[in-house]
Amino acid sequence: MNITDTFGRTHNYLRISVTDRCNLRCFYCMPEEGIELTEKEHLMSLEEIIAIAREFTELGVDTIRLTGGEPLVRKNFAYLIEELSKLPVTLKLTTNGILLDKYFDLFEKIGLRKINISLDSLDQAKALYMTKRDYFPRIMANIEAALGRGFQVKLNIVLIKGVNEAEIKDFVGLTRDKNINVKFIEFMPFKGNQWDWSKGVSEDEILKEVGHHFGEPQKQQDPAHSTSSNYQVPGFQGSFGVVSTITKPFCEGCNRIRLTADGKMKNCLFATAETDLLTPYRAQAALKPLILEAIKVKKFSRDGMEVMEQSHYEENRSMISIGG
Repeated sequence: MNITDTFGRTHNYLRISVTDRCNLRCFYCMPEEGIELTEKEHLMSLEEIIAIAREFTELGVDTIRLTGGEPLVRKNFAYLIEELSKLPVTLKLTTNGILLDKYFDLFEKIGLRKINISLDSLDQAKALYMTKRDYFPRIMANIEAALGRGFQVKLNIVLIKGVNEAEIKDFVGLTRDKNINVKFIEFMPFKGNQWDWSKGVSEDEILKEVGHHFGEPQKQQDPAHSTSSNYQVPGFQGSFGVVSTITKPFCEGCNRIRLTADGKMKNCLFATAETDLLTPYRAQAALKPLILEAIKVKKFSRDGMEVMEQSHYEENRSMISIGG
């Protein structure tokens, strides 16, 4: 038995948001006015996260990525990830990198090797402008430490015109001598983030900029279900990719499900419909039928949006309460 939608796509990748709290305030993720944080009793406890994750693995999920908010601010995170590592899955993590140094030893112990780190600027002043917090030196030190310890590191960069698009060449330049993957992400719309595609930087623009500075990059073979188109500058050690959600949607091979910190299953990042799994779990109801039924309403692409419609995405959550 597996989780298959009406388009024949099997879903074996679960992204779990373990908290809606974060120690940064990135403006494209958190609305300017902030968000109303979920009361503790409405959040999944660590034991509930583990139990619900197990239900998914029994339906064929073999990859789990932990996200937030910022997952490493969750109290007793070490216990959570050790317990999840006992499930038959590959564990991955998306983090802002601030607290990484506290967990390197544990990650090595449990075999977590793949870490995505959100980093939208290589300039300390600009990073402060974008995140509203000054942790830049600590983040950069943790990136270097992660690379030095052999972790597979990806940098997630949300490109916004007039803010950080001039740094495309600097980020790709990092891949010259570092075994690192740089992932550029097109600016996406969520509730309260004042999205306007005039602020976006497209995949074609990114490739043009890379070609101008380094020569035409080589297209790489994309892994199955990849959300990015992947490239490498000839002779460079690392690589870069583009997540082109807006200009070139990649939904045909989607294998991902999301679980929010308050226990709601989302079929798509842009889905406005959610399926509550936490309430039935607490009532000792069977979750597997709910999961299998919920996946059947998944739309083929971007929750049915041909173009980005404000009336649709403003009904969604803010990015921080969905999970990165």
